[in-house]
Amino acid sequence: MKVLVLNSGSSSLKFQLFEMPQGKVLVKGLAERIGEETGRFKANDYEVIEKIPTHKEALELLTAYLLNPAHHIIKDKSEIKIVGHRVVHGGNTFVQPTIIDAAVKSKIKDLFSLAPLHNPANLTGIETAEEIFPQATQIAVFDTAFHQTIPQINHQYAIPEKFYKAGIRKYGFHGISHQYVSREANKRLGKTNTKVITLHLGNGASATAVLNGKSYDTSMGFGPMNGLIMGTRSGDIDQSIIFYLVQKMGYSLEEVQNILNKKSGMTALAGSNDLRDVETAAGKGDQKAQLALEMYAGAIKKYIGNYTAQMDGLDALVFTAGIGENSETVRALATKNLTYLGLEIDSEKNNAPHVFKGDITGKQSKVKVWVIPTNEELEIAQQAFALIK
Repeated sequence: MKVLVLNSGSSSLKFQLFEMPQGKVLVKGLAERIGEETGRFKANDYEVIEKIPTHKEALELLTAYLLNPAHHIIKDKSEIKIVGHRVVHGGNTFVQPTIIDAAVKSKIKDLFSLAPLHNPANLTGIETAEEIFPQATQIAVFDTAFHQTIPQINHQYAIPEKFYKAGIRKYGFHGISHQYVSREANKRLGKTNTKVITLHLGNGASATAVLNGKSYDTSMGFGPMNGLIMGTRSGDIDQSIIFYLVQKMGYSLEEVQNILNKKSGMTALAGSNDLRDVETAAGKGDQKAQLALEMYAGAIKKYIGNYTAQMDGLDALVFTAGIGENSETVRALATKNLTYLGLEIDSEKNNAPHVFKGDITGKQSKVKVWVIPTNEELEIAQQAFALIK
């Protein structure tokens, strides 16, 4: 069965076509700069640079590519039985993959205020796919769903209960990624009664405590700004700073939100949200860049210690996503001086994890340390296929 997975952004569309249940990738690519003067569409080895006005045109380019006889992929659109969609925020409503109907779309729209940068684009992708692939079953997989198992002791905030009843609580994000890599870690451990910490480190970043295969706590909260230091987001700060910026320094709430969401993090500390630039500058002796890396790693270590304590031990630590998979510097700094947890990495393995199948565990370490590439699209395909089966 062919399953198409779509990950819609405000000006982009990532996609993969799988043959299920084998999980074989038939097509992988993206359309970017949608709505701009010059767009880019790439699928496998094919690439075209042209204006892509809307997501509809992006999907039409994909459909044309899939149907092109020279590519030997599909002969008719009806061969695609499922279209799986990544939806960032599911609130309290969606705790598992869901077949999309009018009520589901309405609820996703109701949640726009909780994920204003993501849910509108996700809904656009859904409505466009319904038009282009009307014969397929449309299924939503929610980034927040994996974190719905977080117990009340960890998901409720210490504020008046009326706000909790109104839905203000920790939701967490990157759930699809954390679920995929934690499952892979359990496969390697050969058991399911495990204590695992997964670190999804990209421009957005989050840490999750996964106890016996279920999310137990996570660093992002009501929105995706909390927790670790990120590319442009502040991560954890003292809430009184917000009041000071508004009441004493004259900033509007909108300006403060923009500062904390788009002008903070590594951008504020080192002048770039691209960690490769920060590492290069640090290597040349830039003190701000060096401090930024230490702070970035320090924030990660706080959560490693927190979650190890909460779970009363640790079986495995997993690095994933763009930075987690590619920065030996961050992995080294984030695991430095953690021998009290019985955790250490091997520097040679850390410098070339792909050579060692992602295992960078030190010889004396009691905790497994792995670099496991995330695959959110495959996770979505597997969940959507399982729902239909």
